[in-house]
Amino acid sequence: MDKIMSLGCKAQSLLNATRAIDFLGPLALRLYLVPVFWMAGSNKLGSIEDTIAWFGNPDWGLGLPFPTLMAWAASLTEAGGAIALLIGLGVRWISIPLMFTMVVAAVTVHLHNGWLAIAEGSGIFATERTAGAIERLDRAKDILREHGNYQWLTENGNFVVLNNGIEFAATYFIMLLVLFFYGPGKASIDHLISKRYANCTD
Repeated sequence: MDKIMSLGCKAQSLLNATRAIDFLGPLALRLYLVPVFWMAGSNKLGSIEDTIAWFGNPDWGLGLPFPTLMAWAASLTEAGGAIALLIGLGVRWISIPLMFTMVVAAVTVHLHNGWLAIAEGSGIFATERTAGAIERLDRAKDILREHGNYQWLTENGNFVVLNNGIEFAATYFIMLLVLFFYGPGKASIDHLISKRYANCTD
C-alpha cells in the first residue's frame, strides 16, 4: 500500500511540474480564436453596408433592432477582439462582448438548425433535417460520379453539407468562458501589467 501511495505521490509531483508551462493552455485558446474572430469581423467590416442590411432585414436577414449600431458593434468587437486576444491585452474584458456575440449568433442564426455544424445522418445530434441533407448529399455524389471527375473533385477532401447549427458558436463561447474565468495566462500583456501593479491580477 505504501508503494502505491509513493508512486501516486511521484506521479502527482510530475503532474504538478507541468505548472511551469501552464501558460500554454490559455495561449492556445487565444491563438485558436484569433483567426476565427478576425475573419468574422474583417469580413463584416469589408462589406459593412451588406452587413447592416443583413442584420436589419426581417425577410432574408436577422431582423435585429438598430441594425447599423449592431452591425458596427459586432464587427468592431470581433476584429478588435482578435487583436486583443493575440497580444493578450484586456482578455477577460473583451471575452464578455465576444461571448455576447456568440450568444446572439447562436440564437438568431444557428439555433433553428439544431446542434450540428456539419450535417450527419446518424448519431445523437442527427435530426430529420440532417438525415435529409445526407440523402441529398449522396444523390449529389452519384451525379458527380456519373458526370464529373469525382476522384479529382474529392482529392483534397470529401464533400459535406453545412448544417450551420450552434456547434461552433457554442464551442467558441465555452473557450471564451474559460479565458474569462482563468485569464490569458503568463504569455500576455495582461500578465505583465499585473506584475507591474501588484494589486492587479490577470
